[in-house]
Amino acid sequence: MMISEQCNVLFDRVIADYHLFNEIERSAKNPYPQGCFEQLLYQKCWIDTAQWHMEDEVRHPDIDPAAALRWKRLIDQSNQDRTDIVERIDDYFLQQYQHIIPQADARYNTESPAWAMDRLSILALKIYHMREETLRTDIDAEQMAKCSHKLGVLLQQRTDLSTAIDELLEDIERGKRRMRVYRQMKMYNDPLLNPVLYSSKP
Repeated sequence: MMISEQCNVLFDRVIADYHLFNEIERSAKNPYPQGCFEQLLYQKCWIDTAQWHMEDEVRHPDIDPAAALRWKRLIDQSNQDRTDIVERIDDYFLQQYQHIIPQADARYNTESPAWAMDRLSILALKIYHMREETLRTDIDAEQMAKCSHKLGVLLQQRTDLSTAIDELLEDIERGKRRMRVYRQMKMYNDPLLNPVLYSSKP
Protein backbone atom coordinates (compact mmCIF):
# COMPACT_ATOMS: atom_id res chain seq x y z
CA MET A 1 0.00 0.00 0.00
CA MET A 2 1.35 3.41 -0.97
CA ILE A 3 1.83 5.97 1.81
CA SER A 4 -0.90 8.23 0.44
CA GLU A 5 -3.40 5.35 0.34
CA GLN A 6 -2.49 4.45 3.90
CA CYS A 7 -3.12 8.07 4.91
CA ASN A 8 -6.45 8.32 3.09
CA VAL A 9 -7.79 5.08 4.57
CA LEU A 10 -6.71 6.10 8.06
CA PHE A 11 -8.07 9.65 7.77
CA ASP A 12 -11.46 8.33 6.64
CA ARG A 13 -11.47 6.00 9.64
CA VAL A 14 -10.69 8.85 12.04
CA ILE A 15 -13.49 11.01 10.67
CA ALA A 16 -15.95 8.11 10.92
CA ASP A 17 -14.78 7.40 14.50
CA TYR A 18 -15.26 11.05 15.48
CA HIS A 19 -18.76 11.20 14.05
CA LEU A 20 -19.87 8.20 16.09
CA PHE A 21 -20.17 10.72 18.95
CA ASN A 22 -19.69 14.11 17.22
CA GLU A 23 -18.45 15.73 20.44
CA ILE A 24 -15.81 18.40 19.89
CA GLU A 25 -14.01 18.06 23.21
CA ARG A 26 -14.11 14.27 23.32
CA SER A 27 -10.63 12.74 23.55
CA ALA A 28 -9.50 10.40 20.81
CA LYS A 29 -9.24 6.70 21.57
CA ASN A 30 -6.24 6.13 19.37
CA PRO A 31 -6.03 2.43 18.44
CA TYR A 32 -2.33 2.54 17.48
CA PRO A 33 0.79 2.18 19.67
CA GLN A 34 2.24 5.44 21.00
CA GLY A 35 4.78 7.07 18.71
CA CYS A 36 4.22 4.93 15.61
CA PHE A 37 3.44 6.51 12.25
CA GLU A 38 -0.21 5.46 12.29
CA GLN A 39 -0.71 6.83 15.80
CA LEU A 40 0.62 10.22 14.72
CA LEU A 41 -1.63 10.28 11.64
CA TYR A 42 -4.68 9.30 13.69
CA GLN A 43 -4.06 11.99 16.30
CA LYS A 44 -3.36 14.59 13.62
CA CYS A 45 -6.63 13.94 11.79
CA TRP A 46 -8.60 13.85 15.06
CA ILE A 47 -7.28 17.34 15.87
CA ASP A 48 -8.31 18.53 12.39
CA THR A 49 -11.78 17.01 12.72
CA ALA A 50 -12.47 18.57 16.11
CA GLN A 51 -11.19 21.93 14.88
CA TRP A 52 -13.43 21.73 11.80
CA HIS A 53 -16.43 21.69 14.14
CA MET A 54 -14.97 24.42 16.36
CA GLU A 55 -14.80 26.64 13.29
CA ASP A 56 -18.49 25.93 12.66
CA GLU A 57 -19.45 26.80 16.24
CA VAL A 58 -17.56 30.09 16.41
CA ARG A 59 -19.44 31.30 13.31
CA HIS A 60 -22.89 30.91 14.87
CA PRO A 61 -24.69 34.21 14.12
CA ASP A 62 -26.14 34.45 17.65
CA ILE A 63 -23.07 33.32 19.57
CA ASP A 64 -22.45 34.85 22.98
CA PRO A 65 -19.19 36.88 23.02
CA ALA A 66 -17.85 34.88 25.95
CA ALA A 67 -18.54 31.63 24.07
CA ALA A 68 -16.91 33.04 20.95
CA LEU A 69 -13.78 33.93 22.91
CA ARG A 70 -13.69 30.45 24.42
CA TRP A 71 -13.91 28.84 20.96
CA LYS A 72 -11.20 31.20 19.70
CA ARG A 73 -8.89 30.08 22.51
CA LEU A 74 -9.64 26.43 21.75
CA ILE A 75 -8.95 26.99 18.04
CA ASP A 76 -5.63 28.67 18.87
CA GLN A 77 -4.60 25.70 21.00
CA SER A 78 -5.79 23.28 18.33
CA ASN A 79 -3.68 25.07 15.72
CA GLN A 80 -0.63 24.73 17.95
CA ASP A 81 -1.36 21.04 18.59
CA ARG A 82 -1.77 20.52 14.84
CA THR A 83 1.57 22.18 14.12
CA ASP A 84 3.32 20.17 16.83
CA ILE A 85 2.09 16.82 15.54
CA VAL A 86 2.84 17.66 11.89
CA GLU A 87 6.41 18.39 12.95
CA ARG A 88 6.52 15.03 14.75
CA ILE A 89 5.42 13.34 11.52
CA ASP A 90 8.23 15.13 9.71
CA ASP A 91 10.63 13.89 12.38
CA TYR A 92 9.50 10.37 11.46
CA PHE A 93 10.46 11.00 7.83
CA LEU A 94 13.73 12.66 8.77
CA GLN A 95 14.65 9.50 10.64
CA GLN A 96 13.48 7.28 7.77
CA TYR A 97 15.65 9.13 5.26
CA GLN A 98 18.61 10.12 7.43
CA HIS A 99 20.96 7.82 5.51
CA ILE A 100 19.90 9.06 2.05
CA ILE A 101 22.61 11.08 0.33
CA PRO A 102 20.97 13.56 -2.06
CA GLN A 103 22.26 13.77 -5.61
CA ALA A 104 24.25 16.88 -6.52
CA ASP A 105 21.34 18.26 -8.52
CA ALA A 106 18.66 17.22 -6.00
CA ARG A 107 15.84 19.76 -5.75
CA TYR A 108 13.94 21.15 -2.81
CA ASN A 109 10.19 20.83 -2.44
CA THR A 110 7.90 23.70 -1.47
CA GLU A 111 6.62 21.77 1.56
CA SER A 112 7.66 18.83 3.65
CA PRO A 113 5.95 15.42 3.39
CA ALA A 114 4.06 15.95 6.66
CA TRP A 115 2.65 19.33 5.62
CA ALA A 116 1.47 17.75 2.36
CA MET A 117 -0.24 15.06 4.45
CA ASP A 118 -1.77 17.83 6.53
CA ARG A 119 -3.51 19.02 3.37
CA LEU A 120 -4.59 15.44 2.67
CA SER A 121 -6.23 15.26 6.09
CA ILE A 122 -8.13 18.51 5.48
CA LEU A 123 -9.22 17.20 2.08
CA ALA A 124 -10.65 14.09 3.74
CA LEU A 125 -12.76 16.38 5.94
CA LYS A 126 -13.91 18.47 2.99
CA ILE A 127 -14.92 15.33 1.11
CA TYR A 128 -16.81 13.90 4.09
CA HIS A 129 -18.78 17.08 4.71
CA MET A 130 -19.38 17.90 1.05
CA ARG A 131 -20.72 14.37 0.57
CA GLU A 132 -23.09 15.04 3.47
CA GLU A 133 -24.32 18.13 1.61
CA THR A 134 -25.14 16.01 -1.43
CA LEU A 135 -27.38 13.82 0.74
CA ARG A 136 -29.54 16.63 2.11
CA THR A 137 -33.25 16.58 1.32
CA ASP A 138 -33.91 20.24 2.16
CA ILE A 139 -32.07 21.84 -0.77
CA ASP A 140 -33.08 22.49 -4.36
CA ALA A 141 -31.70 20.81 -7.47
CA GLU A 142 -29.37 23.70 -8.29
CA GLN A 143 -27.63 23.61 -4.91
CA MET A 144 -27.47 19.83 -5.07
CA ALA A 145 -25.76 20.02 -8.48
CA LYS A 146 -23.24 22.55 -7.17
CA CYS A 147 -22.40 20.37 -4.18
CA SER A 148 -22.05 17.29 -6.37
CA HIS A 149 -19.70 19.17 -8.69
CA LYS A 150 -17.60 20.40 -5.75
CA LEU A 151 -17.42 16.87 -4.40
CA GLY A 152 -16.07 15.66 -7.73
CA VAL A 153 -13.41 18.38 -7.70
CA LEU A 154 -12.38 17.48 -4.15
CA LEU A 155 -12.08 13.79 -5.04
CA GLN A 156 -9.89 14.64 -8.04
CA GLN A 157 -7.80 16.94 -5.86
CA ARG A 158 -7.25 14.10 -3.39
CA THR A 159 -6.15 11.79 -6.21
CA ASP A 160 -3.69 14.38 -7.52
CA LEU A 161 -2.31 15.29 -4.09
CA SER A 162 -1.93 11.61 -3.21
CA THR A 163 0.09 11.04 -6.38
CA ALA A 164 2.26 14.07 -5.64
CA ILE A 165 2.98 12.86 -2.09
CA ASP A 166 3.98 9.39 -3.28
CA GLU A 167 6.19 10.89 -5.99
CA LEU A 168 7.83 13.24 -3.47
CA LEU A 169 8.66 10.39 -1.10
CA GLU A 170 9.94 8.29 -3.96
CA ASP A 171 12.18 11.15 -5.12
CA ILE A 172 13.54 11.62 -1.59
CA GLU A 173 14.31 7.91 -1.34
CA ARG A 174 16.19 8.09 -4.66
CA GLY A 175 18.10 11.21 -3.66
CA LYS A 176 16.37 13.31 -6.33
CA ARG A 177 14.86 15.68 -3.77
CA ARG A 178 16.23 16.93 -0.50
CA MET A 179 14.50 16.26 2.79
CA ARG A 180 14.66 19.45 4.80
CA VAL A 181 12.26 20.66 7.47
CA TYR A 182 11.75 24.23 8.63
CA ARG A 183 9.93 24.47 11.96
CA GLN A 184 6.90 26.75 12.02
CA MET A 185 8.21 28.76 14.99
CA LYS A 186 4.82 30.32 15.71
CA MET A 187 5.33 33.50 17.70
CA TYR A 188 1.83 34.42 18.85
CA ASN A 189 1.59 31.50 21.30
CA ASP A 190 5.03 32.06 22.78
CA PRO A 191 5.07 34.33 25.87
CA LEU A 192 8.69 35.16 25.10
CA LEU A 193 8.04 36.26 21.50
CA ASN A 194 4.53 37.79 21.45
CA PRO A 195 4.94 41.47 22.50
CA VAL A 196 1.39 41.62 23.88
CA LEU A 197 2.22 38.71 26.20
CA TYR A 198 5.69 39.71 27.33
CA SER A 199 4.78 43.39 27.68
CA SER A 200 1.92 42.55 30.02
CA LYS A 201 4.21 40.89 32.57
CA PRO A 202 4.84 42.96 35.71
